[in-house]
Amino acid sequence: MDLMERQGHAALDLKSRNAKARKIEALLGLTPTGRPLRLLEVGTGSGGIAHYFGTHPSLRCEVDAVDVTDSRQIHDGYRFTRVDDVQLPFPDGHFDVVISNHVIEHVGDSSAQRRHLAELRRVLRPDGVGYLAVPNRWQIVEPHYRLAFLSWLPHAWRTPYLRLRQRKRGSHYDCRPLTVPQVEALLRETGFGFAQQHGRALRLTFELERPRALAYRAVFKWLPESLYVTLRRAFPTLIFTVMPAASEPPITGS
Repeated sequence: MDLMERQGHAALDLKSRNAKARKIEALLGLTPTGRPLRLLEVGTGSGGIAHYFGTHPSLRCEVDAVDVTDSRQIHDGYRFTRVDDVQLPFPDGHFDVVISNHVIEHVGDSSAQRRHLAELRRVLRPDGVGYLAVPNRWQIVEPHYRLAFLSWLPHAWRTPYLRLRQRKRGSHYDCRPLTVPQVEALLRETGFGFAQQHGRALRLTFELERPRALAYRAVFKWLPESLYVTLRRAFPTLIFTVMPAASEPPITGS
């Protein structure tokens, strides 16, 4: 990973990190097990998600967090390690839970993305679970630079377009959003089973953060699951729960 070419994109708002952590907890179905859960967050940013799990009143999590830079706004409840690339300084099968939240688009090319997932798979227990979120390449407005169609362009055209439109926000486009087929292919190649959670995650966002929102009460709450599955390649954020391939569920459910 070429750190000289990469910009800081961490979400530092602790309130939003708390809401994201609650959603991750629900999507992964985490419950007390009678023993501490070993949890790893890659790309911890503000530290809000690691703090949430590290201070959880009932899950009893032992939390490690890593990042290539130290942007933490909150430090207690977890151990932090700075890393230089996608390699993780932990033994094989060490964690019950791994979290990669909007990280894979920042680690480099497809080879680096594959190594990132392979490292997550390596440190995950055979019966462990993980959370993976990545922006969809085909969302209309690219989320890091707020430019329409930026990630639709061939990779070689993205930096010139960025410089032309938003030089103040950066002179190099350092992200590689993925499509659903690309994510699923990388997960298979690195030994993961997976389930798409785009629709369920959208519902949880409303249920946990905006339960009285008109759009949720009038539309999203009542949409059939089959429609979410049909539209899964169009969601702006692609969210998967992952697990070792031996326990792979159908990929079309959520």
